[in-house]
Amino acid sequence: MPSKNMLPKGQRRRTVKPEYRATRGVEPTAPPVIPVLEIEDDAGERVRAFTAPSEAAGLRLDQYLSQAIPDISRARVQLLIEHGQVRVSGQVAKAKLKLQGGEPIEIDGAPHPPPLHAFPEDIPLDILYEDDHLAVIDKPAGMMVHAGAGVAAPGEEPDERNHGTLVNALLHHFNKLSHVGGDLRPGIVHRLDKQTSGIIVVAKEDSTHRKLSEMFASRELEKTYLALVHGTIARDTFIVNLPIGRDLVRRTRMTTRRSLESEGVRSALSHMQVLERIRSARYGQFTLVEVRIETGRTHQIRVHLQALGHPVVGDTLYGAPHQFGRPQETLSLDRNFLHAARLVFQHPRTRKTMTMESPLPSELVNLLAALRAD
Repeated sequence: MPSKNMLPKGQRRRTVKPEYRATRGVEPTAPPVIPVLEIEDDAGERVRAFTAPSEAAGLRLDQYLSQAIPDISRARVQLLIEHGQVRVSGQVAKAKLKLQGGEPIEIDGAPHPPPLHAFPEDIPLDILYEDDHLAVIDKPAGMMVHAGAGVAAPGEEPDERNHGTLVNALLHHFNKLSHVGGDLRPGIVHRLDKQTSGIIVVAKEDSTHRKLSEMFASRELEKTYLALVHGTIARDTFIVNLPIGRDLVRRTRMTTRRSLESEGVRSALSHMQVLERIRSARYGQFTLVEVRIETGRTHQIRVHLQALGHPVVGDTLYGAPHQFGRPQETLSLDRNFLHAARLVFQHPRTRKTMTMESPLPSELVNLLAALRAD
């Protein structure tokens, strides 16, 4: 029950019991879903005009636009507003403007950032296997697979946002890569999240790329991950079968709370097995799990474990704490404790069964050792 000390001064003698009893057991009203704006970037610098829906009433301008335009961050929205590219009712607006709903809004130019492009960059690669058709890479955490879409103009300097990607490293290390994925994603058949480490296979020529893509689509590969999660999972083995779609409120996240019939929501299946339960007096309780995924949805393992109430250690996007432990003795991890440890597939050309394995990176090994030692 809320404390009376939460009441304004002068009212603290008043009991809060009636308000508490009236709202007990009542679910809070869900925030309105903001309709998504379908905005393309292929129309040059034209002005894009639309009307704020009634659902936007009470929201700040930057808050509304970041929810209404897919794949655009609030920081990007604020930059557009600072540059005077957003007008409300014909006037250049500020980010903190509160909308009423029904206002005409104009965005001058493309709302998405300028296009990125891939370029060779001398970055060390841990190559687990290589032949004339494909290569298997052990990707470190912190490295993006690829950055974005588009091609720079001739003579244009590489965009800073596109430095340090796996694609850049591949272009430097290999003479040829497949072009099925386009100029931005040469050789890329599948992806790992930026803060996830482990095995990723790349194609050197188009026929191998197409065959690998078919194998991923038909679930002919065996993908196994290791994850350390907060809390104790009681069951030894279990299956998580929850659909995954974009979170309509926090668009950088995925969620299992939308129905499979909703637009953009897809089925997702994860097989999980507990490998170890760790109970640390100083740092808390943890479970090391092995996860084999049949589908490859965005953030699938992270979302499924978060839906169970056991977020992956280090995964602050899905509810994991930044630090854990006693106030004077805390641990932290600046990446997700999620590692693509094993990939088994049939080589598209030789038909040989390929079993690729990657050991846990040192930072994950050290964290486990610290928890086990307590």
